[in-house]
Amino acid sequence: MTSWTSGYVSDLPYTHGFYREIVPALLSFAGLASGHEAAKPPLPLRYCELGCGQGFSANLIAAANPAVEIHATDFNPAQIAGARRLAEEAGVANVHFYEAAFANFATEPSLPAQFDIIALHGIYSWISPENRRHIVSFIKQKLRPGGLVYVSYNTLPGWASVMPLRRLMVDHAGLRKGPIAPRVSEALAFAESLKAAGAAYFTHNSAIAGRLDKMKGLPREYLAHEYFNADWTPFYFADVAAELAEAKLSFVGSAHLLDQIDAVNLTGEQQTLLAAIEDPVRRQGLRDFMVNQQFRRDIFVKGALPLSTPEAQALWSEQRFALATARVDVPLKATGALGEANLQAEVYAPILDALAAGPVTFRQLTASKPIADLGWARITQALTILVGTGHLQPCLPAADEAKRAQRTRAFNTAVIKRADHSADLQFLASPVTGGGVSVDRIQQLFLSGMVLKGVDPVEHAWARLSAQGQSLLKDGQPLHGAEANLAELRLRLEAFNETRVPVLKQLGVI
Repeated sequence: MTSWTSGYVSDLPYTHGFYREIVPALLSFAGLASGHEAAKPPLPLRYCELGCGQGFSANLIAAANPAVEIHATDFNPAQIAGARRLAEEAGVANVHFYEAAFANFATEPSLPAQFDIIALHGIYSWISPENRRHIVSFIKQKLRPGGLVYVSYNTLPGWASVMPLRRLMVDHAGLRKGPIAPRVSEALAFAESLKAAGAAYFTHNSAIAGRLDKMKGLPREYLAHEYFNADWTPFYFADVAAELAEAKLSFVGSAHLLDQIDAVNLTGEQQTLLAAIEDPVRRQGLRDFMVNQQFRRDIFVKGALPLSTPEAQALWSEQRFALATARVDVPLKATGALGEANLQAEVYAPILDALAAGPVTFRQLTASKPIADLGWARITQALTILVGTGHLQPCLPAADEAKRAQRTRAFNTAVIKRADHSADLQFLASPVTGGGVSVDRIQQLFLSGMVLKGVDPVEHAWARLSAQGQSLLKDGQPLHGAEANLAELRLRLEAFNETRVPVLKQLGVI
């Protein structure tokens, strides 16, 4: 009898992550940055997430985008039950969760006839060839012409040196049965023992030792799902493109905006070499060799139509942006395959200064002569890089923002209430961006005291932590006693009020 898990880790719940790449506004902007008409899907928008895990991203996106109808599926019934419970607590009515295998989902009678967006984050490399065929079939049936697909996956050649380490750990974990978490720890310890014994694999691959050290500090639930499934396939880009071509999809760009910027990824010689490659699929594959790509976050479109220059300019002019980081904390640096690159102050400083006052459209931004004088190419590249670094977010139109704020307020209240007893949910919803904003548990406890309960936020945070036998960490060490913890909380609250609260207000989170 075949297990319903199909070899996928199921005894350890998946993390409650939020993935900004699947936010409609980010996908829209990534399409615009690559110059394609799929940048602006019609509203109301029909959105599908295949393999939604705990459903946190789907719930947050639905709360922040009332005009988007979201249908999300996962094979794990516990995760779907948890996703539905959060949706009920937060009053999110435009998200629908299904416990269904990929093989059966297309026949679900309550699905719309076609979708505008189909998203798969962290799925494609971790499922069997049969399930990939089911996904391609689903996309072929259910994606409208002009619709887009987001798919992320582990990539070769970047994973080539790590594949033996993964095999080593999986084989060791398979020596006995039982819960996966302790077996993950045992496999890590076994790999460490081989390294200590001077195994040539580690001495000849210097980067592997560092990766193993990093893995030891990661949550076991993440490692279990990342490395220990029965199916685990890093792909060459051409192979994914060929599989998705069966659904009539063509590649248009990366949802990881920095991957589209040659200046931070490729030397001049590399750019010249790639420019001579006419086949776009082969050019992407060779680019992966140039940067030793490990993970791709790709956008494919069913019927890609490049934008004309006037069309692109019209869409850019109405695109709105907002800082997700306090202006003083935005570094004039970006990191690509070539390492850390300095950003020109004469270009970025006036743009960041203009954004510091709150969300603005491209048209409003370029109404300033010093910015307009920078020229179209430099302005659009600067905005794309800032979005790629995560310090800037593309926004939804200002219309209906009050309606979205009402929805996100209910969602954020539900998330903040959970912070009283859990650190699982680390993002709140923004009605401005239609996406998530990172707010850790301590900051959520501050908000719970300040906004929900009207009490001293520090006293409230310490009451919740101490009641659960927890204390703060400082410089990697736990603080002992109420006095030390309260003093540290006061310092954190001061920093929070100074740099994060103004940003959260501008993004409509509070």
